[in-house]
Amino acid sequence: MRTSKTTKNAYLAKLTEKIQMKSVDVGKDLDGSTPPSVFIGRWSYPKVYAGPMMVSQTGDTYIMDSPEQWIGENKSQEDIIRYRLNLVRGKQLIDIKDLENPFVEKLQDISLASKSIDSEATFGSRPTGAMFSEESTPHGPSALIEKFDIDAVKWDRQLEKSFYDTDLRAREAVMNLHNKDVPFSAMQKAFSVGAFGLKKNRKLVPTRWSITACDSTIADNLLKEVRHYNIMDSYRVYEFSSLNNYYAIILTPTEWQYEWFEAFIKIMGKEEMMFSDYETNAGKTEYSCVGGCYYTAKMAVLDKLAKLKLQSGVIILREAYSGYVPLGVFNVRENIKYAMNGDYKEFESLRESLVYCGTKLKIPISKYVKQSNLLNELLHSQQTTLDSFFKKSPDLQN
Repeated sequence: MRTSKTTKNAYLAKLTEKIQMKSVDVGKDLDGSTPPSVFIGRWSYPKVYAGPMMVSQTGDTYIMDSPEQWIGENKSQEDIIRYRLNLVRGKQLIDIKDLENPFVEKLQDISLASKSIDSEATFGSRPTGAMFSEESTPHGPSALIEKFDIDAVKWDRQLEKSFYDTDLRAREAVMNLHNKDVPFSAMQKAFSVGAFGLKKNRKLVPTRWSITACDSTIADNLLKEVRHYNIMDSYRVYEFSSLNNYYAIILTPTEWQYEWFEAFIKIMGKEEMMFSDYETNAGKTEYSCVGGCYYTAKMAVLDKLAKLKLQSGVIILREAYSGYVPLGVFNVRENIKYAMNGDYKEFESLRESLVYCGTKLKIPISKYVKQSNLLNELLHSQQTTLDSFFKKSPDLQN
């Protein structure tokens, strides 16, 4: 059964409600550093709660909002959660077009910075609470901010160029920065504070929306390029595990088509929840029912295909296991990037690829096939019926 985004959101909301973690305890005055980090909410849009995220310590805190470093430096889930729950979010309600507001200008300074910035804030009340979400990385307590000051900032050179080019469209700025290997999180933060695009079009963009906007912009541009390349001549399986997740990426010798599966297994109890979405070679018009992870996974695989100068179809199987905590779509993006930059196993048929993946997955491949669209079609094109497929492949039913 194909599950809706509402169903997935309901499941993840229930999951995050059960997370009991203590965030940092701070008072109304905070003297410390920002990694650099900002967060822009989406409630009450086109007015949004925007502000910095600070740590009650000084020095180099860049790692706390640099997800590109976490997996490569073998940071544990506990390390990442500790980083994030130490981030205190200040916020003010601001119109998305009010970019000349001095507070917003400081947020732009932070987002364009090349390193951590010393800062100090006074909040209207003692910051409380914490936020966990599948879409964006967690953060610690928050409160309305009354006064906020930062030290002098040195901007990242590439981000600075894009900021001052007010004749460059935002999508072109994002693609230029991607091609120059600017970290995704850095360009996304700059995008969210209205640092890119034609002067008249610039505005604040909620953090969650800015992540998907950057992912889909890069993916769409890469796909235009990948469509011109020769089709891969075999099946490949890339895989990677970290942070209580396992990913298998199957590349198929076909024109571009893409199917994403994610399963959450025994995280709250005995449940097995599976969600999926897909697009044919014609593309996708509506927003994905599984949210931002669909676009970030697509971007990460297309980035590798563009480097290989090859075209293929893509099937991604993700499983999250007991102990998993929603950490944001960076979790998907970085895991898949690591998978695609690693070694792969080559197979002559889809059946052989699936048999191999079945030895690694905890949910039988047959359940993925029954929920699928593209995978189902690919198997039908190679087998008389699905029943005959499973009879020939009893190892896929285990």
